[in-house]
Amino acid sequence: MRLCSGFLKKSLYSCALIGLSISINGCSISYSSKSISDSTSSIVSSPSSVSGKSKKYQNEIADYTMAYVKSSQPGAGYDTFLKGISDIAAKEGVTNWDQDSLTYRGIGKGLKKANIEGAAYETYKKNFARGDSNRMADIQSGYEAEE
Repeated sequence: MRLCSGFLKKSLYSCALIGLSISINGCSISYSSKSISDSTSSIVSSPSSVSGKSKKYQNEIADYTMAYVKSSQPGAGYDTFLKGISDIAAKEGVTNWDQDSLTYRGIGKGLKKANIEGAAYETYKKNFARGDSNRMADIQSGYEAEE
């Protein structure tokens, strides 16, 4: 009876470990799928379907851009600006911010809030987008969307 009892305990212990392992792996897969879908939704979203968190991020970028433009000296380095954008993105959990259209739409909104127009606007747009036509289009979209 003692031998059977020990064998039974080992079997139950093994089953419990297998069950726990399956349970943990199942949660891990579910969680990673969620984070992938969360991160792609901010990249693929259109301006009309921006989630609350993405809208907050975009508004923070806009406010930062406005403050930067209003307080910067003519010809100020853009490295400082980009570092600030990177810091906001990190705080908001946005990865690859430099490839996220919401970043550039926020920059466009900020330029509009700062009342930047004409040649100054075109210069900021080109420099902030680092000459990339898609980024410039996103900046323009944000600029036009700001009232």
